[in-house]
Amino acid sequence: MKNVYFLADAHLGSLAIPHQRMQERRLVRFLDSIKEKAAAVYLLGDMFDFWDEYKHVVPKGYTRFLGKISELTDNGVEVHYFTGNHDIWTYGYLEQECGVILHRQPLTTDIYGRVFYLAHGDGLGDPDRKFKFLKWMFHNRVCQRLLNFVHPWWGMQLGQRWAKHSRLKRADGKEPPYMGEDREHLVLYAKDYLQTHPDIDVFIFGHRHIELDLSLPAPPDRTQRQQGQDTPRRPRMLILGDWIWQFTYAVFDGEHLLLEEYVEGESQP
Repeated sequence: MKNVYFLADAHLGSLAIPHQRMQERRLVRFLDSIKEKAAAVYLLGDMFDFWDEYKHVVPKGYTRFLGKISELTDNGVEVHYFTGNHDIWTYGYLEQECGVILHRQPLTTDIYGRVFYLAHGDGLGDPDRKFKFLKWMFHNRVCQRLLNFVHPWWGMQLGQRWAKHSRLKRADGKEPPYMGEDREHLVLYAKDYLQTHPDIDVFIFGHRHIELDLSLPAPPDRTQRQQGQDTPRRPRMLILGDWIWQFTYAVFDGEHLLLEEYVEGESQP
């Protein structure tokens, strides 16, 4: 049985990241190290800091990364790509040229007998009205078409500078640390979602740029259904960190789900 891998938030091409080329190469070396062991790779959003396709033009760069995921799909590894809040503007290139399976919405899927809920995580459980408005505007087809009326040079400048400004608003360009179960939006969202979807075994999110592996309380329906077990299995929630500073990922072998850090030179699961 081969492994399934999950990672998110590389933000390749970010003007706010001084080590862009090293970062991309490290990501590619990781993907190369797992290519013989992977049944599937789930990229849970914001792998690019800004990605916008035009009819005959795609963003410059990322050739090592795009080539590696194309190699994976050519060799039969499923690569699932989730759009985040920085790489919404994809219209077929990644699927047609690189062979990825694109997801624009959260996905519930069975992996080796466990039910996974997978999403980038932007906007889930977050009451911020400004963010919700921006998300609506970025997903609106009219707004997308207006952006693509602009010359690609101007469109990329606009998008990359917006993304840089967004990152540099935060201290050291990093997200706030974990806020606790009672304040972390994605934790609150997962707990609420379990009340109506008690079959979920694992939630995995990106977006927050923090590492989190949390056991969630089992909803009543789930506990009753699993009474025959010695110890009913509690749902888990993972937030994947990032591939800017942390270089973290999750791996599932059909039995164990682990949150790991990629350290070059060490053997990988």
